[in-house]
Amino acid sequence: MRKIMFFDIDGTLMEDSSSHFVPESTVRALRLAREAGHLLYVNTGRPVINVDADVRVLGFDGYICGCGTYIECGGRELFYHPTSRSLCLETAMLIRDCGASPLYERRDAFYFDPLARELPFVKVIRDTFRMQEKNVWRSVEDADFSFDKFVIAYDEHTDLTAFKAGTAPHFTFIDRGYGFAELVPVGFSKKTGMDFVLSHYGLNREDTYAIGDSLNDLPMFEGAGTSIAMGDGEKLIPYADYVTTGLHEDGVYRAMEHFGFFEP
Repeated sequence: MRKIMFFDIDGTLMEDSSSHFVPESTVRALRLAREAGHLLYVNTGRPVINVDADVRVLGFDGYICGCGTYIECGGRELFYHPTSRSLCLETAMLIRDCGASPLYERRDAFYFDPLARELPFVKVIRDTFRMQEKNVWRSVEDADFSFDKFVIAYDEHTDLTAFKAGTAPHFTFIDRGYGFAELVPVGFSKKTGMDFVLSHYGLNREDTYAIGDSLNDLPMFEGAGTSIAMGDGEKLIPYADYVTTGLHEDGVYRAMEHFGFFEP
């Protein structure tokens, strides 16, 4: 029976966005599952511009990016939800006033704000992008500024109460921990992206598997018939139907083998 599995990237498929380490066992598992006729999808908070060649070379059937705001199937863009420019500008001004440090993400660009605070977490992201030869010079001041979703770093000097009150009507606040949060348009998530893909293929929820390692994968778990937590994803483990081993202990391979993805 044909099954489909949705994968988080960082901490699941690869170690992180700076090391790009993918276990050999993961590469083998994905190949065996494709040969058996099953569908494999990336489901990530990253915008599609940040799904690099080291992920694409693994041979996925499609990509859900930006927490469900962009969907690509078989190399074709099938869905995209932009945020209005007026809301983007309003949000950028709120972030400046509240003292948060933003990174704005769009399917084709990243934007930083030279007039907002730059906290270490966002500075590290910017420096990493620069080393990866990505364009880090686009700004909120640019005429084409807009975003699909965004992230912020915050600290004790950030007015987080005012920020949450101002963004709540439009964006879902996902606390990633350690002074870092992800903001996604209301009504969109990794789950809504999965629902779209399942409808596209005519598949049932019972045939759906999701594997991840952090709390931002909870919506993906809600959309799956079977949820799988990586062994080193401590915060996610209580919500999982099945717990595999960690990334460095062949976690993806062991999970896919356990659920029969190497068989037609």
